[in-house]
Amino acid sequence: MAIDIQAIRDYLLGLQDRICAALEKEDGKEKFREDSWDRPEGGGGKSRVLADGEVFEQAGVNFSHVHGKNLPPSASAHRPELAGRSFQALGVSLVIHPRNPYVPTSHCNVRFFMAEKPGAEPVWWFGGGFDLTPYYGFEEDAIHWHKTAKAACDAFGPDYYARFKKWCDDYFFIKHRHEPRGIGGLFFDDFNDRNFDHAFGFMRSVGDHYLPAYLPIVQKRKAMPWGERERDFQLYRRGRYVEFNLVYDRGTLFGLQSGGRTESILMSLPPRVLWRYDWKPQPGSPEAKLYEVFLKPRDWLATEAT
Repeated sequence: MAIDIQAIRDYLLGLQDRICAALEKEDGKEKFREDSWDRPEGGGGKSRVLADGEVFEQAGVNFSHVHGKNLPPSASAHRPELAGRSFQALGVSLVIHPRNPYVPTSHCNVRFFMAEKPGAEPVWWFGGGFDLTPYYGFEEDAIHWHKTAKAACDAFGPDYYARFKKWCDDYFFIKHRHEPRGIGGLFFDDFNDRNFDHAFGFMRSVGDHYLPAYLPIVQKRKAMPWGERERDFQLYRRGRYVEFNLVYDRGTLFGLQSGGRTESILMSLPPRVLWRYDWKPQPGSPEAKLYEVFLKPRDWLATEAT
């Protein structure tokens, strides 16, 4: 089936609009600022950032559509046969850093790549997913998150949730810390199952399920009382988010290697963060519970069944 770049672009721009409108409504105080940017090598995007909100300390929702003569190394690392091809890349990427430490940070990304060279069929694929990074874990929130992730997959393949949950657990693992970034969700890449319509439909399903996965958790936790202790732990754990994004994240590497707009690429980083030398949580504390219960890959849907 024909590859429809315009349909992908229209969907992604609409997704950006829907997510920003929902987050603005939830915050109730601040609005997104939009910056449109052009990439000298080809393409550009729209970056939207909400800062210093009532609910969200910082929320960034970016759209980009870039093209160039040579696929960046991060995009061809797993497909070396594509090195040197021209490319197009479209995507929406977002990271939400809430103010209340009981509300988790969340990330979502949906994207499309196409690599071309004269005399050959274009090679294309979709990628993306969403994952959750709590500071204080709640089993009911984790179950809801993963039930919604499974619902995004079920109409497209009976094994998709299990496959892409495991891929998410493996991908969002901070190797130098020997710990997951959060409780996972979905991650997929190099995805072109069956045909373009099927693969595009799955990407849309993942994008469409992000708000139903995240907003109920925000609404349940945003009014919980918190103090200096919880804030201190939130800032400490945000450091792990920074470490992953700067050391391992393929989207960050692709953006920097492809000459993307640096401010847009690094909007994923939290506005405030701290590191503390060799810190350990007090045994039996709520902070220790995050490590003992939530920062371990787990079948959350089996948890619901027990």
